[in-house]
Amino acid sequence: MKKNVIVVVGALFLLMTCACGESTPENGNQEPPPSQEENLAERNLTRAMELADNAIAAHFTGSAMTMARYYNPYTDTRSSEIGSIWMYTSAIEAVNAILHALQAEKEQGNVSRYNEHFDRYSKQLGKLYDNADYYLGTFTLTSYTQTKEWSVYGVNRGASKGEARVDGIENVYDDQMWLIRELLESYKLTGEEKYLEKAEYLAEYVLDGWDSAVDAGGNENGGIPWGPGYVTKHSCSNGPVVSPLVWLHELYKGKDDEVTYRYIDPEDRRTRKTRQMKKSEYYLMFAEKIYDWQKQYLLRVDGVYDDMMGGCAPGSPELETIDGVTYRKGITCHDRVGPAITYNSGTMLSGAADLYRATGNGKYLTDGSELSDASFTYFARKDMDVAGYYTYDISGFRNWFNGVLMRGYMDFYPSYSKAGTYIDSFQKNLDYGYDQFLYNGFLPTNLLVGWSRTNSKNNTEGMFNFAFAAEYAVLSRYELTK
Repeated sequence: MKKNVIVVVGALFLLMTCACGESTPENGNQEPPPSQEENLAERNLTRAMELADNAIAAHFTGSAMTMARYYNPYTDTRSSEIGSIWMYTSAIEAVNAILHALQAEKEQGNVSRYNEHFDRYSKQLGKLYDNADYYLGTFTLTSYTQTKEWSVYGVNRGASKGEARVDGIENVYDDQMWLIRELLESYKLTGEEKYLEKAEYLAEYVLDGWDSAVDAGGNENGGIPWGPGYVTKHSCSNGPVVSPLVWLHELYKGKDDEVTYRYIDPEDRRTRKTRQMKKSEYYLMFAEKIYDWQKQYLLRVDGVYDDMMGGCAPGSPELETIDGVTYRKGITCHDRVGPAITYNSGTMLSGAADLYRATGNGKYLTDGSELSDASFTYFARKDMDVAGYYTYDISGFRNWFNGVLMRGYMDFYPSYSKAGTYIDSFQKNLDYGYDQFLYNGFLPTNLLVGWSRTNSKNNTEGMFNFAFAAEYAVLSRYELTK
């Protein structure tokens, strides 16, 4: 790969020593505060586009857009490891966020960048979705209410489009949920019906995973397992779909479009039934059911969300035969398992925001306000790495998780202005990383500490590079619309 595909913003790069004893390159341009000619919203979008363009050039290979999981801007090398569909979707998220920011700029009267770049990013979006089909495959699933063939996205990329392995543990529901979210964002941005159709198809698949088995009291077990090959029920396989279901409710509100609702008779607890429902009612019903299940089982006493419900029976997926027809057995889980991570509180914060907007029910306002405060108290640590800045845990995949929490604050801000303080912590961290450590158009994994002095240790996750771009774009839109 040639260096000239990477945009270099800083002309000089110096070395500084961080507290841990590693040397970290510093971006020498030390930009002043944004001027009247380029306000904060404009600067955020400029940076989002720069980071996204560089990440696309660095992580994707060929017309089939094979995604390298890692890229090292110091050695100019891609990893041989290919990103999962979840990692791949982070690129779609960044492009959608940029398109939203361009649209917001246009709505504020600044049309030049929209005219110059909207079509370019829309075409990029189409390429990303087209090549996501390398992760697509088909299998037959027996669920709690039916047996059906599905074409869904596997964790790993296949050798050709539509040929990925997706049976058993090879696909998980949360991956589909993030694609549903981005497909709906793309539909709102472009008006292309194919995005809405795919989003609804995947939503049908995800809701087919809802544990509709009925207990002795006539209540559904509820909850969606991590995937069809699992029994544990996770925050990550429930919370992320709440907001997209609300959006679908809003898209169909006032329309007569219907969908088939499959459920188990609460009286005899075995008969599978169907009835037609208006899509608007169906999607809102499930958004509220899933939100309520996660709040009931996974909200902690300190006000944030745990990771999953374990201690499940049966301990692995099992089938049962009722009146000669085979279905999946219901799952009962007893153990709430941590840790608490930003991802799981962030999705529920966004869900509360969207449900409050859609229903006007004050419980969602209360939930979201309390979760905003509790999550910032729990996850943000002031003065830990840099005086005056808040540190968020970035171990594992938490850099991307933290962006989900930031978006939750953004979604809830219109109803709770205090969330603006929490949003500002992300703006400051991104700017610190950009102003101090930008190297060859890339940010380090640790925005407040910087790079390693050992070049070979500076591999960056593709999904983190796209997450930083998405965060800057979301912050641009926030500044334009708040």
